[in-house]
Amino acid sequence: MPENQNIEYKESWRDEYLKWICGFANAQGGIIFIGKNDKGKVVGLKDSKKLMTEIPNKIQATMGIVADVNLLEEKGLEYISIRVTPSSFPVSYHGEYHYRSGSTKQQLVGNALSQFIIEKTGVHWEDGIANNVSLDDLDHESISIFKKAVLRKGRMSEADLNVPDVELLDKLGLLENGRLKKSGALLFSKNPDKVQVGSFVKVGKFGEGPDLLYHDTIEGSLISIADKVIDLIFFKYLKAAISYEHDMRVEQYPFAREAVREAVYNAIAHNCYMSGVPIQIRIDDNSMTISNTCVFPTGWTVETLFKPHKSIPYNPSIAKAFYLAGYIENWGRGIQKICDECKKINASLPEYEILGNDLTVRFKALEEARVTDEGQTSGQVSGQVSGQVGGQVSEHVVKISKVSKVHNDTLNDTLKYKIINLIKQNPSITQKDISKNLKVSLVSIKRAMKQLVDSQKISRKGGKQKGSWIIEKSKESKVHDDTLNDTLEYKIINLIKQNPSITQKDISGNLKVSLVSVKRAMKQLVDSQKISRKDGKRNGYWSIN
Repeated sequence: MPENQNIEYKESWRDEYLKWICGFANAQGGIIFIGKNDKGKVVGLKDSKKLMTEIPNKIQATMGIVADVNLLEEKGLEYISIRVTPSSFPVSYHGEYHYRSGSTKQQLVGNALSQFIIEKTGVHWEDGIANNVSLDDLDHESISIFKKAVLRKGRMSEADLNVPDVELLDKLGLLENGRLKKSGALLFSKNPDKVQVGSFVKVGKFGEGPDLLYHDTIEGSLISIADKVIDLIFFKYLKAAISYEHDMRVEQYPFAREAVREAVYNAIAHNCYMSGVPIQIRIDDNSMTISNTCVFPTGWTVETLFKPHKSIPYNPSIAKAFYLAGYIENWGRGIQKICDECKKINASLPEYEILGNDLTVRFKALEEARVTDEGQTSGQVSGQVSGQVGGQVSEHVVKISKVSKVHNDTLNDTLKYKIINLIKQNPSITQKDISKNLKVSLVSIKRAMKQLVDSQKISRKGGKQKGSWIIEKSKESKVHDDTLNDTLEYKIINLIKQNPSITQKDISGNLKVSLVSVKRAMKQLVDSQKISRKDGKRNGYWSIN
């Protein structure tokens, strides 16, 4: 029997194989055979009796679990089987969490580790305490918006809402021992970026291909973002085709407003905020694409969304607040509502796609209502097209970032960028293992890697069997394009937003990056006119241009 996700062969014992046992325990369980070669043939084992004592003791001492260790014999040759059952709690080996995926072992770090612990323990990221946010940071205007929306929807009584703001948040389960949870801070604080960088929404209007015409960054509490974003999209980014019926003016937008509303609010409510990647809405003359980072329940696929399914929100507390305010549906009915609204205007049903942990929904523009930036409809509807209603957005104040170049289009958190990160971690990784790791089809991986090779961003050294991948240093910077998402420069920008008077030494300490690297990065930001220094070195401050 060949090696697979549940079977591993080793000719002799090494203590590093305890990591494999840890990986099996954290995944689906499995068996390690000691004394067999890669083909599963018994080759025999020295000191088998000694190992029968040492291995169980080491497993228990390093991981606190018990494995079934047996001494077996075949054709006069001894070998050992170590049967590991899946653990219901996270298992660590010397503080490291390993996981068996396919026929490889991975060490879980960062978001992958956080998500793994959430799945094993049932404790959600949003339930953690927002350590750097206090009740003084609450945006009471956002709470007022929420109260009005809930009362209008009738999902709480006026008596329940007519209480002090802090008491209301406590009723909603957003406080613990008088301190804001991350969910409460994201929903109602003035600056959610203090909780997690990237907690905002980007909207961009594109021309042909990657040609970015203009864009907005909508910041603030999630409730305030929800209150602004739909009007911003329809008043500033879209044009309505105008027709007349019996002298009555009729406006037809290329997208169903209620469908877009539901999709955007779903993205905000169910986004995986710990990823640090903002929600992105890309609009052009032909389509609108809404993307967010998500973690699907185990076993779910895109097809699951279009069938009757239970509501299993990734952020239960945030989703509850959005439901009470009438922003999203309950009982897993959101996708059905989106489809129904598209049908009402005879538009195509939305297309959903999962790429790794990215969920994208794409709406095609209704052909007869499609209006180009030149003001022409492309279908049957004719007449004059109203211009952008900039004045109508004045009461919905949107904080527009001055660092548009910082947020430009990138390969960050897209397939090619993730491939490059995996190659950085393991240059010998195979395309098959990349496919399993990212949960993306092998065909898509091969296509993306061919593009990376053709564009000279990566190259292969040493052949297919025993070779390795190389990231071309002179080309690697192009992978990041003009964006600074999730890079040192982007993190520096966000620290400056929070504290313009911050010193380079404090930035170094905060980000745990050498002072030399911080100075180099900030010089690049100054040279590229993204930031500047005001009023000198000692008593001055940083300004985002």
